[in-house]
Amino acid sequence: MQPVTLPDRAMITVSGQDAQEFLQALITTDLDLLEDSEAKPGALLTPQGKILFDFMVTRDGTSVRLETDIGQAEALLKRLTMYKLRAPISLSLTNPAPVTIGFDAAPGAYRDARFAKAGQAVYRAYGAEGETAGTDDYDRLRIVNGIAISGADYALQDAFPHDVLMDKNGALSFKKGCYVGQEVVSRMQHRGTARRRVVIVAAATALPETGTPLTIKGRPIGALGSIIGSSGLAIVRIDKAGEAIASGEPILAGDVPVILTLPAWTGLDFPAEADEASA
Repeated sequence: MQPVTLPDRAMITVSGQDAQEFLQALITTDLDLLEDSEAKPGALLTPQGKILFDFMVTRDGTSVRLETDIGQAEALLKRLTMYKLRAPISLSLTNPAPVTIGFDAAPGAYRDARFAKAGQAVYRAYGAEGETAGTDDYDRLRIVNGIAISGADYALQDAFPHDVLMDKNGALSFKKGCYVGQEVVSRMQHRGTARRRVVIVAAATALPETGTPLTIKGRPIGALGSIIGSSGLAIVRIDKAGEAIASGEPILAGDVPVILTLPAWTGLDFPAEADEASA
């Protein structure tokens, strides 16, 4: 695959002696486990545990950087500024800040931890943009590996981290202590109550448009997100999907029969009974 440039990205840099401590108490990512050469997913949650903002986290010397969608950047900066109070840190925004997705460990590139979980070598590079291909190949790679993004696959303030596999891809810490929304997501984890999950959707023909409901006997269990041809992603009720798979009941996207699979790297399985959904 050729390198791909994502033009609609922005970067918030948190600098100062307490930059890590400041973010550690706010975001889902455990910064103590963040390596200098990797980009880890993360989120800032609502107090109710839903994803308010999402981003990729990297280090730049002693600073911590949050790479996010250009549409979230100003609001995320404003929210961080609200939390800053008198903390000895500074916040700066680069908007836009194009990101080049590559597939070789070039100097200065960060390995994307989400793809690493799936056994894929994918790197994110900042500050350099060359000749690149379109984004379809990157979206196809995301779909094949079950990697959802906000906007295309879920709406902010509508999804819990478990819904989009943040408990599996390194974005969500259950050990580092308190952060915004931590109590809710920890309760979901320990009680095993996660029911909605990202699935890979496949069909024999082209899938209908993003947002099309996935149904069983006319009852919705989720909706299509990212789509490339006959493949896509969706966030569905895996307990309901598991029942249908076990009984041979068709699952439809609009009027198109589909096959649902959970990303292999997650270790998740479809439960056969509605009350056995795994977390």
